[in-house]
Amino acid sequence: MKKLTLIVLIALCAAGFCFAADPVEGYWISYDDKTGKPTAGWHIYAENGVLYGKILSLYGFAQDELAVTCKESYAGYPVQVKVNQQKVVGSFWIFGLTSTKAGEWSGGSVIDANDGKMYKCKITFRVKDGKKFAEDTLEMRGEIGLGIGRSQFWKSATKEQAESLR
Repeated sequence: MKKLTLIVLIALCAAGFCFAADPVEGYWISYDDKTGKPTAGWHIYAENGVLYGKILSLYGFAQDELAVTCKESYAGYPVQVKVNQQKVVGSFWIFGLTSTKAGEWSGGSVIDANDGKMYKCKITFRVKDGKKFAEDTLEMRGEIGLGIGRSQFWKSATKEQAESLR
């Protein structure tokens, strides 16, 4: 009986690890490359094997700011809306990524709500190593093609922190 209980417990633990969230999923804060100040609070999550990112709050902008610099629609956008008439907060800006392995997602898109441009997107979880990464970090890379683009490095946050930027 003890052996059976032990086997069941081990199987349940293993199953839990198999269904654990990917490390990119969660709440993050993006930062301006030049000033180092926060720009937005994000919720990054996977649904049916596809990764999405929504802005939860904006730093230095009204929380009801409309995405007027954006186009009306974008290829692959996950919902049927006029993108340029929706609020920046609460909308999808990252979409369509699929996992290549735990902590790495690619093949999707990111829209820059500031200028309305859409880029290819890759997201990689960078584990705290005490050297280059002092804390767990999310690398969000936007590219125009042929590897030309730039990366932003986001810091992990709680839901409350991601929702509270003003």
